[in-house]
Amino acid sequence: MRQIASHVDTGSAVFKENVEAYEKLVATLRDRMEWAIRGGENRDRSIERHLVRGKIMVRDRIDLVIDDHTPFLELSSLSGYGQYDNAAPGGGIVTGVGLVEGVPYVFIANDATVKGGSLLPVAIKKHVRAQQIADENDLGVIYLVDSGGAFLPLQDEIFPDKDHFGGSFYRQARMSARGLPQISVVMGGCTAGGAYVPALSDEVIMVEGIGRIFLGGPPIVKAALGEVIDPDELGGAQMHTRVSGVSDYMASTEREAYGRVREICATTNARRIDDRQAWMDWVEPQPPAQPPEDIYGIISADHRIPFDATEIIARMVDGSKFSPFKPEWGTSIICGFARIWGHLVGVIGNNGIIFSEAALKATHFIELCEQRRIPLLFLQNTSGYMVGKDSEAAGIAKHGAKMVAAVANATVPKYTVLIGGSYGAGNYGMCGRGFEPRFLFAWPNSRIATMAADTAETVLVDIREGGMKGAETTEEHLAEIRAEIRSQYETQSDPYYATSRLWDDGLIDPVHTRDVLGLCLALAARQDEPAPGPGIVYRM
Repeated sequence: MRQIASHVDTGSAVFKENVEAYEKLVATLRDRMEWAIRGGENRDRSIERHLVRGKIMVRDRIDLVIDDHTPFLELSSLSGYGQYDNAAPGGGIVTGVGLVEGVPYVFIANDATVKGGSLLPVAIKKHVRAQQIADENDLGVIYLVDSGGAFLPLQDEIFPDKDHFGGSFYRQARMSARGLPQISVVMGGCTAGGAYVPALSDEVIMVEGIGRIFLGGPPIVKAALGEVIDPDELGGAQMHTRVSGVSDYMASTEREAYGRVREICATTNARRIDDRQAWMDWVEPQPPAQPPEDIYGIISADHRIPFDATEIIARMVDGSKFSPFKPEWGTSIICGFARIWGHLVGVIGNNGIIFSEAALKATHFIELCEQRRIPLLFLQNTSGYMVGKDSEAAGIAKHGAKMVAAVANATVPKYTVLIGGSYGAGNYGMCGRGFEPRFLFAWPNSRIATMAADTAETVLVDIREGGMKGAETTEEHLAEIRAEIRSQYETQSDPYYATSRLWDDGLIDPVHTRDVLGLCLALAARQDEPAPGPGIVYRM
């Protein structure tokens, strides 16, 4: 591979303006991440109550389980941001991937300082998404359970549908049957449907004095049977470990419980992270030759001004080395091979709108990666597929569909990063959420919607104007409509709006992208080679 020769002038006024603008975006991201980790505002009392009971904060719990001096890849940290009156930082649940005895596990941990650990709709969605990640990457799951059960005022958004709480039990049972370890530590409430999280686990640890499991708590038992009973007598650690058998181990403290988790993990047959499989090509990694920090100055402060995906790739891949595919044809898409932390990947990046040639080029490249069993990385920054008379006559719908079909049928691991705009069908062709990349991350400058706010304002105003008559078409009324549409699209395409609703797996600082992807690729490297798809049509 050849090293990318960067053409960025890091001393230019434009570069410096871009850096200043992007540093503000990163500062906002860090402030909001700190908000999520700190636990939002006005929560000192709930945190104090938690600590007075002798409990450990949720992220400290995870730190006590994972291997010392190893990273924890936290997912969707800003889920719930801007929702529920901003009173549910992280959605009340922490998920991510960490190493235990050298083996990666997905963690799903309740934060009992958020609404008493009650499960909001976004928490259920985050829980299910974490299980999906575990299933796709052949990872066991460690559940740190401290939950008040479903948030009953919103039960219709939690209980009955396919991906509601019942779906989490379905996935847990299926993963256990596949031999992916399901391990629960109960150090708090575990009521009603939540009781099935430990009950469906392969092994369960309960912490004496604070861990409780019951299908119906004391108030329900009293209402249903007229029976008054102590919570520990009804569902405490001693009863479930020595009488019912629901729990397998009892620990006197949380710290003891986490030591027991590590002992259990050491006995599983899950592959360690360094047990690399032959199917994924790997060499000793090299740092990028171009500084990753330059990305701040490459991304235009004005989102309407494009930037070159090749310059981004140069600051993300090993040695800044890249072997381009069809570099002289279909240039609005960049395709080629590179390495990230030693792993060979096929990279597809946007340089603007997707024309027919670019769509065919990407399709061809996706097929090559599928044939050669090389993981795919999509770097999204596009307004979508080209429109207009000439494009339609040239078959843009057909060629775009070929690209979409190739993405849908590729069985190699796929990863997506939103580095700019992600609009319309371009989101689909570049492996958006609906096409199930193993992980999807976004940068704080990214935008996602059916179309940009400027375009939506023009299109929707024209449509509404066409349906109005007479006095309704005054310039003042049209100005109100324009403002309404622009506000809607600017709000709903904001990256924090997206990440709050788990449209991605987290907002990340561009400088950290290489490391995040390296961790994700390492998970795939320990798996068996995925079975090839049903077949491809070479060159379509």
